[in-house]
Amino acid sequence: MDFLKKILIFGLMIVRISSIAQEADKQQKAFQASYEAEAKGEYSAAIQQITSVYKADSYEINIRLGWLNYVSGRFSDALPYYLKCIEMMPLSIEARLGYVNPAAALGNWTQVEKQYQEILKIDPMNTTANYRMGLIAYGREDFATALKYFNKVLNLYPFDYDTAIMAAWSQYKAGKLREARILFQKCLLIKPNDSSALEGLSLIR
Repeated sequence: MDFLKKILIFGLMIVRISSIAQEADKQQKAFQASYEAEAKGEYSAAIQQITSVYKADSYEINIRLGWLNYVSGRFSDALPYYLKCIEMMPLSIEARLGYVNPAAALGNWTQVEKQYQEILKIDPMNTTANYRMGLIAYGREDFATALKYFNKVLNLYPFDYDTAIMAAWSQYKAGKLREARILFQKCLLIKPNDSSALEGLSLIR
């Protein structure tokens, strides 16, 4: 009896392993077809390929559907997929940055800022979140806060033009002309004859 029971259990395990392998193969083929359709700009077909193998508890499937709905302009449809990913993997910066794109497209700036703040709790030196939070603060004319974020990025990427020019203008707007001049001059080393840096220097002189 024990021998027959062991045979039955072993048989069930083989069936289960075979089923898992078939499911994995089906998903891989669906993803491949989806990538091919996306490359052609056929977003509906790309989405259909993934939904044909949809599993609510699959991070990979949900992140893919979030992206495809976003690039196809279905912003409201994209958000729930990214939220599922965040629920499944709360430390996923990838999913939070993904969520930000459709949220920004819909003008939901409260949620955009919330996700950047959550990212910075997970990774305080995240360059994308720091830079974009700097842009948000700059837009609010909170130049001291903007500089706090931009300086974090500059410490990691001192020769990055986009951050340097925003830090330069933040210094200028905050009335720190000496610091602004140094940064505008730095920007001209990164990007010679840059119109924004030249404008800044002309205002200081």
